[in-house]
Amino acid sequence: MGEQRLAEIASALYQLPLEGFVAARAAAAKAAVADSGRELADAVRTLPKPSAAAWAVNMLAVHRPGPLAELAELGAAMRGAQEDLDAVALRTLSQKRRQLLNQVMDTAREVAEQQGRRLSGAVATEVEQTLRAATVDEGAAAAVRSGRLVRVLSADGVDRVDLREAVAVPGVLSLPAGPPSEAGAPVTANDDGAKAGSAAEGRRTGGKPPTGTVEKPRLKAVGTKRPAPTPSAVERAAARLAEAEDAAQSAAEEARRRAAEFEAAEEAMTRLGDEARSLRARLKEVDEEFELARRRRESAAAQRQLAARAADKGRRAEDLARERMLRLRNTPD
Repeated sequence: MGEQRLAEIASALYQLPLEGFVAARAAAAKAAVADSGRELADAVRTLPKPSAAAWAVNMLAVHRPGPLAELAELGAAMRGAQEDLDAVALRTLSQKRRQLLNQVMDTAREVAEQQGRRLSGAVATEVEQTLRAATVDEGAAAAVRSGRLVRVLSADGVDRVDLREAVAVPGVLSLPAGPPSEAGAPVTANDDGAKAGSAAEGRRTGGKPPTGTVEKPRLKAVGTKRPAPTPSAVERAAARLAEAEDAAQSAAEEARRRAAEFEAAEEAMTRLGDEARSLRARLKEVDEEFELARRRRESAAAQRQLAARAADKGRRAEDLARERMLRLRNTPD
């Protein structure tokens, strides 16, 4: 079974609407049996259905890859500023990240709606969390841009993001740094983010291959960093402060958005409640009017029946009177 062929099938599946994934996966597995055998078909069947947030990120990667490339570039700049303990640059880049994340989230909502799905508040939060993780870790950036993301990513404040079981067919994913022998998987050359990551790693290692114990295969290759002077406590605190300020402002903005959503929902609930009460009152009036009309109809029906009987009786009386008159006229005096 070829991993590259499996990756091609997976890429096609993860571009589809979320609701149709399971049926499409079954059809792809069935086709794989005829084309390549049961081993590939079994592998296709094990491809996990993405979460709603992962699907939304995949739609960005497929339909609007530009914003994800901007996030990856900004993340590389932020990591460089943090390594250099440049608090001023880190604070500026953090502000830029907030602005860019807001823009990318608007794009994500637009793309999702174009694909027939509106992002709920909870899903949008997970999408933003995943995009933020892509600015923290080169491997996370590659995973986000792969279009085969299956779950949400999360950054815990360090420079590593847990990528286990985060991407379908990770073996053929472009790695951000490190030679193929170190990553344990082939590196494709069609990912600009991978090239940028490789160049950055080369600068950190002085252009030499990493030494020491090789880490298990991962989306992010690990190299040996050049020794750096021990930073002062003030510099470390300044770098952490910039990151904390960014997180605090993001949390405050999220709180404001949630408060606005709550106020809008409460206003809608009040308006609809008033409308419902008005409709119930009107319905009661209509029911009373209907009952009155029903009674009038029954009364009118009874009166109509009496009138019809009276009319019939009158016609019979008229017929008898006419017959009597005719008899009298025909009788000789």
